[in-house]
Amino acid sequence: MSSPAGDPRAERTRARLREALLAECAERPLEGVSVSALVRRAGLGRATFYLHYEDLQALAVDACAEVVRDAVDALHAWRGTADPAAPPPALAAFFAGITPHAALYRTLLRPGGSGPLGELMNRQLRERSRTERELAGAPHADLIATAVAATFAGLLADWLHDLVPGTPEEIAAQVWRLLLALHRTPLG
Repeated sequence: MSSPAGDPRAERTRARLREALLAECAERPLEGVSVSALVRRAGLGRATFYLHYEDLQALAVDACAEVVRDAVDALHAWRGTADPAAPPPALAAFFAGITPHAALYRTLLRPGGSGPLGELMNRQLRERSRTERELAGAPHADLIATAVAATFAGLLADWLHDLVPGTPEEIAAQVWRLLLALHRTPLG
């Protein structure tokens, strides 16, 4: 993206492109979307697309970045003593809410948590988890943050790819217990 961050016109243009991509992907897989069809739907020129994005995958990752922010926030939506039997409502809502664009997420988040969306998710989860542990004075902030990020991204990806069974509520509860176990594991 070449437009400066915070430029309202550039942000409106990127928002139109993101919305057009999500609408296109609701009708066909990302691999079947063309830049021509996308810019036609967005009411923009092809050159405008390339001013903001290198390619469709870059746009797709940007369009899906909100799901990463939602995941990070859902995993950290609790305070006080965590109850292993009751995941935060935001975590269950996160899993329930990702199904409308699951096909697009599967394209960008491969089994095991790799892929461009997986890399973004892993990086942001690791950073937030490390910060939260450091603020709480918990030991091994880097190690646990890496384990939390990898575990969550991998489980989310495998669930989206139907490699891990469960309803959104079931997977939220299982993920919650696993992540709490990581936080509570004595390491030293």
